Amino acid sequence: MSESERTNLPLVFDEPRGRKKPPPHLADLDLDARVERLKELGLPGFRAKQLSNHYFARLVDDPAEMTDLPAGQRDELVAALLPDLMAPLRVMEADRGTTRKTLWKLFDGALVESVLMRYPDRATMCVSSQAGCGMACPFCATGQGGLQRNMSTAEIVEQVVAGARALARGEVPGGPARVSNVVFMGMGEPLANYRAVIGAVRRLTDPAPDGLGMSARGVTVSTVGLVPRMLQLAEEGIPVTLALSLHAPDDELRNELVPINTRFSVEETVAAAWNYAQKTKRRVSIEYAMMRGINDQAWRADLLGDVLQSYGDWGWVHANLIPLNPTPGSKWTASDPADEREFVRRLEAKGIPTTVRDTRGREIDGACGQLAAAE
Repeated sequence: MSESERTNLPLVFDEPRGRKKPPPHLADLDLDARVERLKELGLPGFRAKQLSNHYFARLVDDPAEMTDLPAGQRDELVAALLPDLMAPLRVMEADRGTTRKTLWKLFDGALVESVLMRYPDRATMCVSSQAGCGMACPFCATGQGGLQRNMSTAEIVEQVVAGARALARGEVPGGPARVSNVVFMGMGEPLANYRAVIGAVRRLTDPAPDGLGMSARGVTVSTVGLVPRMLQLAEEGIPVTLALSLHAPDDELRNELVPINTRFSVEETVAAAWNYAQKTKRRVSIEYAMMRGINDQAWRADLLGDVLQSYGDWGWVHANLIPLNPTPGSKWTASDPADEREFVRRLEAKGIPTTVRDTRGREIDGACGQLAAAE
């Protein structure tokens, strides 16, 4: 999409009506509901735990390896609780194979992306929560495509399980490993698909075989600032990390960069983030995509520091600056390194812990939405 074609798209909070739902999968359900589903289909309920163990603990996707299931009933059981949800269309690698980006085709033809990033001390999955996005941020490839539909809990979880399989089978350089971190920073606005995202967080953190057995502290849920849902998340009792995509410290610019700001101001949004930190005792991450000549001025660094410091310096917040992954021919491009360094210096001078994100996968269109947009 050329610069001139980028228009002010409407904010869309609800998926289009009439979309077919993906087939039910055990990752959509807790263990009791899995048992009930099998019983409704005339199958033995106790097989639900065995299927769950294959999926979440053994990371098996070949029914022939599920040898504790009776051969005559195996296909029926797998069809009931482990239907195919998505197929990989393309896998691209960078960083000597330690970054893998997968373009998935969902059951209805919708396209989403996930990224596996392996570091020496951890392995992170970046997952999508919607096909497309309705938040209309002009610098984001996904936002400019609009919202196709919400993803189901199981479609979200399947991205992580696929990454876990690749790591467990030694397909990623560095030997077998586990997924230690999941970030909801792929396509979509996670809090606009709240129920499915919370379901996915619960599946990821439930102990095996109910779920994947991850620590909630290894899960990060990002948002552009759906304030009512941020307040709701603070009451869930799941200590995930909240990441707020702020991108500007003043309403005038943020209204342009993050259109949800026309509903909830910088002040309201940061207050909801502070409330989350206060309730959960979890440090909130403020995401800030550094865009040359747009939001990277030194005075904006000072203003951002003042906005965040206004709630005190009890360690509630951390600034994560993101060098923008530029789209070819766009005015939205990464900041000059000298401006980026000055921005960091000024935030740190205000007492705000600040890091610059390690940008991986640039050569494979690492910014989410770029692969799907090209199909």
